[in-house]
Amino acid sequence: MIGKTKASVIASFIILALISIIFEIASLVARILNLPSSLDLPLLLRVLGGVLIGVGVALALWLFKYRKPVTMLVSTYFTFRKLFTRTPIEEISGRAEPLIIRGPQKYVRHPLYLGAIIIIFGYGFLSGSTSTFLATFIILLWFWLVQIPFEEKEMRALFGEQYVTYMHVTPMLIPFTKLGKDKIRI
Repeated sequence: MIGKTKASVIASFIILALISIIFEIASLVARILNLPSSLDLPLLLRVLGGVLIGVGVALALWLFKYRKPVTMLVSTYFTFRKLFTRTPIEEISGRAEPLIIRGPQKYVRHPLYLGAIIIIFGYGFLSGSTSTFLATFIILLWFWLVQIPFEEKEMRALFGEQYVTYMHVTPMLIPFTKLGKDKIRI
């Protein structure tokens, strides 16, 4: 069994590598499409970018109150390992954390991904960088089409009906899109 420290280091490396690759792809796409490198955004939009970064960081810090960053990195390591090695989704591996539905996870099932998207989108506004906006779109597609569907299957396998119930009342990524649903106690 791999230790928490090693798993968190490997997960951090994988995350940084994926982000770097996505930013390089975005930069390449911008060059191929002959898009301007800077959008020359007005000051108000750049300030909005700073505000968005602050909101994304605040969301991450709020999440860290309920889930330790090391625990999230260890979970990420085992999820990536399952995803890339095609390990059966039902295998618990090293994931041992309980289902948490407090804090930001009361409002969205994937608050860390929402925070990351808000931060990168904010950085796009702040910098005015075309490739950063493209990278945000690519990251959003990765989360929406690959990472989140895989994790949702994994969570259903790990937590069963408890997670299915949570899915029915809590939006995946955009808060307050399931208004009027009964709140649950898990």
